[in-house]
Amino acid sequence: MARINWYQLQKEARRDFFSAWAKSGELVRCEEYDLSRVRDTPPGKPHPVCELVEWIRKRLLEMGFNEVLNPVFITEDDILKQWGPPAYAVLDRIYYLATLPRPNVGLSREKIQAIRRMGVEVDEVKAEELRALLHRYKKAEISEDELREKLARCLGVSDELALRILAEVFPELKELKPTPTNLTLRSHMTAAWFLTLREAQYRYPLPVKLFSIGLRFRREQREDPTHLRVHHSASCVVMDEEVSIEIGKWIIEGLLKPLGFKQFKYVQKQTGSDTYYAPGQHYEAYAYYPALEKRLGTGWVEVSDFGIYSPVALANFEIEYPVLNVGVGVERVAMIVRGCDDIRKLVYPQFYTKPTFTLEELARMVRVHRYPLTEEGKALARAIVDFAEKHRDDPSPCEYVVWRGEIRGRRVEVRMWERDPGVKLLGPAAFNEVWVTDEGIIGVIERPEKGVYTGLRYMDGVASLVAYLAEKMSRDSGGQKKELRVRIVRHPSDVNIFIDEAARRYIASKGGKIDFRGPVFAGFTIEIS
Repeated sequence: MARINWYQLQKEARRDFFSAWAKSGELVRCEEYDLSRVRDTPPGKPHPVCELVEWIRKRLLEMGFNEVLNPVFITEDDILKQWGPPAYAVLDRIYYLATLPRPNVGLSREKIQAIRRMGVEVDEVKAEELRALLHRYKKAEISEDELREKLARCLGVSDELALRILAEVFPELKELKPTPTNLTLRSHMTAAWFLTLREAQYRYPLPVKLFSIGLRFRREQREDPTHLRVHHSASCVVMDEEVSIEIGKWIIEGLLKPLGFKQFKYVQKQTGSDTYYAPGQHYEAYAYYPALEKRLGTGWVEVSDFGIYSPVALANFEIEYPVLNVGVGVERVAMIVRGCDDIRKLVYPQFYTKPTFTLEELARMVRVHRYPLTEEGKALARAIVDFAEKHRDDPSPCEYVVWRGEIRGRRVEVRMWERDPGVKLLGPAAFNEVWVTDEGIIGVIERPEKGVYTGLRYMDGVASLVAYLAEKMSRDSGGQKKELRVRIVRHPSDVNIFIDEAARRYIASKGGKIDFRGPVFAGFTIEIS
């Protein structure tokens, strides 16, 4: 498959989306795919936030906490129960959810005529079936995803035409406006804990020790180096007949000491700042991280917010036992441990950082472009390379049969030749090696002092291309004959070598070069019978 011409496709889609969409399947059609391209790759790299989430999970499990998944959708009523009257001061920091109403889609005579003008026969039976379908959609008996499929089946048309009918004949569907609901996205893990604890108090023996790691959504005015609208909270609770602030200190130190935090201090927060905590039972935890001293002038940093829930808030959720809660911002801890000064770069490096690659990583981005997939084709490529190594200096003119055999049940013969007199079978650059150095990606006869060898030579790429062509020709019927001639190399593609676009851009950004050159002068004849 060729790379997608996104610019041309955008133009076509703006002109006629449905036609462009219908034809787009051909752009991604693949006759034969080499699964090893995705199967045989180096181990992947974890995201630093997800890596820390996994570490915290294991640590809390070791400390005897059971893991739960807390609700993400919280009603406004539950937020009011959590905070009491002060809740109205924080609602502007919360995301409310909205939904699209189900439209009252009718089937008038004009709409039936519009469908007929699109080449669809609509008799009275089909019209009644379509009215029934639209009525079922209005009553939410079928989903939006199902509507297109069932419409196509009802009218006996293609998916493309069904989509076009929905878009052009039923404008009610695209003119809908969202309707607000009283559901919100979780801004604090606390409101979700109250819902979970109400059920957990009768499901677990005391003390109940639970933790949940998940996303919090905050309506920040903007995202900057210290604020994101979405971040992870590692939150745990202990519910018992009696609880103490000392439990929170044990949790925080048990979590953070193994990560390199050395000393801890705890500061009582101002009474009434968060009314879901009991008066005098709300604290901030600060920890000393030595590596911060040089960067910030102080190694002390806030790492947690914790306290004992207000009995009033617990009563609003019919919870009978005291509860201690500890919350740790995962991204904040990850920033400290990783020495990062911009949370956006840590969480979204694909948007806020430039890519960096080692020489080894760049070497893995250099590969043969076209290559054989069958065992016979691979044997042909190896035979070409072996023969070329042994006969590269044979005087010309000369011609040799390099390989005879079957590929996909067809007889294949490959010959290597040089017809010009007074030279050799191959040019001096035929076995140039491809190396990655600090200067870029180069094809050289003599190995550089420093760099990483890709394992590829010019002839490896050429041999693979010959074998690939032989496989492709063997799929066609009838006898065929094709000649391939590689002369002076000026680009990687001249010897069937592909360099990933990410590597090309990275090398260009560093002022490096991609330097492939030299005389190969390799000639081949492929004959299928």
